[in-house]
Amino acid sequence: MPTAAVFLRSPDPLTREVARAYAGGAFLMDNGDGLQFYTTPRRALVPLSAGAGLHVPRRLQRDLKHFELRVNTAFPEVLAGCRGELPGSPPRDGQWISGELAAIYLHLRAAGLAHSFEAWRGGELAGGVLGLALGGAFLAESKFHRQTNGSKAALIGLAGRLHTRGFALLDAQIQSPHLATLGVREVGSRAYHAQLKAALELDVALEGEDAPAS
Repeated sequence: MPTAAVFLRSPDPLTREVARAYAGGAFLMDNGDGLQFYTTPRRALVPLSAGAGLHVPRRLQRDLKHFELRVNTAFPEVLAGCRGELPGSPPRDGQWISGELAAIYLHLRAAGLAHSFEAWRGGELAGGVLGLALGGAFLAESKFHRQTNGSKAALIGLAGRLHTRGFALLDAQIQSPHLATLGVREVGSRAYHAQLKAALELDVALEGEDAPAS
């Protein structure tokens, strides 16, 4: 997978603009006033391992064994699920992933910047996480489920994948009670930007061979 510098200097104007905005701590949303970049004073960060604070209850641990994890095999479907438009996925409150933003995500997937991390069960897509990977930072945009624990399986599986491949940051953007149960913590803007800057310097990949153990 290309390093962050490849996207930050991309000849494609849209890819370059989005990459630079996210590298600066912003993220895209459409809150009904048109597509805009937003920032928040606090960011929700997902620990990448149990040692770092990731909490997975025993009952959930047992259920996670029934899921198969995949990367980028059903990006359009994950995108549709995050929009509440995939059959079997819960409807969403509002539509912050507008049609315009959905088209941008598809463009960024083609450019190699956007990714889907998927949880499959019984041969069906059970849940997934949509996000952008820049250097050693994975910037999660949205998640969804179609089966019980599908989104949790995808998010926890993603954290494990990032840990084994040498990533340093999994940004969930905004804290929620659901995320808090998994050990997700909030950090202030200064701490977030410091961690993001360090993560952007890493040369790691979401797919391919695992990073060597440190």
